[in-house]
Amino acid sequence: MSTDGLIVVDKPAGMTSHDVVARIRRLARTRRVGHGGTLDPMATGVLVIGVGRATRLLTYVIGAGKSYTATIRLGQATVTDDAEGDVIATTPAGAVTDEAVRAALAALTGEIDQVPSAVSAIKVNGERAYKRVRDGESVELPARRVTVSRLAVLAIRRDSPDVVDVDVDVTCSSGTYIRAIARDAGLALGVGGHLTALRRTAVGGFALAEAATLDELEQRAPEVVNLPLEAAADRFFPRRDATPDEAKVLSHGGPLDPAGIAGPYAVFGPDGTLIAIVSERDGRARAEIVLAPA
Repeated sequence: MSTDGLIVVDKPAGMTSHDVVARIRRLARTRRVGHGGTLDPMATGVLVIGVGRATRLLTYVIGAGKSYTATIRLGQATVTDDAEGDVIATTPAGAVTDEAVRAALAALTGEIDQVPSAVSAIKVNGERAYKRVRDGESVELPARRVTVSRLAVLAIRRDSPDVVDVDVDVTCSSGTYIRAIARDAGLALGVGGHLTALRRTAVGGFALAEAATLDELEQRAPEVVNLPLEAAADRFFPRRDATPDEAKVLSHGGPLDPAGIAGPYAVFGPDGTLIAIVSERDGRARAEIVLAPA
């Protein structure tokens, strides 16, 4: 069986994140597998998978910043705000200038209030929004504050007279919908817009350069973990090394004296094993999750 740890997968198009989890369960020969942030079936790129005890780190991975490359098509709006949905409106975009495109996207950078796509995995009264839309309901989701720290225009292409394709590079906070950026840019320009391509290039410090394809993982199964638990925690969190006495207290869920480290941070025992993820509050360092083997 695979060791506890993380796998950085280069997700192919056409698979759901759950499909990838199911494949990894088979390859790793364990049921204890999860993912750190959904990618739509159309999207490709970095999907962080947790195996064994490392599944408990995924809540932190989900909250990490993300980077993407994407293509926005101006001149067509779709029901899903991406290429998987039916086109619901077409407006010739040939007259939209490059300057107007750049200005519309510039207005969508920084801290913004973004309305997620109605066809999303957000739950509305306990049911996924996309299921309600498919059942014929009209779903309106409230705006959420997100941060788009980088939205660079890589190319503006006019391969056909009525649409404009814009290649972009985006770095953003967790919870940002790139297809909502495409939709909102199209709305601002009065021609509609949707996403035709999306590739996630990084999640936190995990980037495409270290991602493995499912075919590559198949070749080395069941040893599919490329970042064992300790290495993954050391990469993702600030580090604190505990004394033997501190390690004993913390492994049983007890608090430590603060170390003045901005949390959450990882605490390692004298033997290098990961004990817990800790944050400091009320003058004590307390475990958020304990990972030391029982």
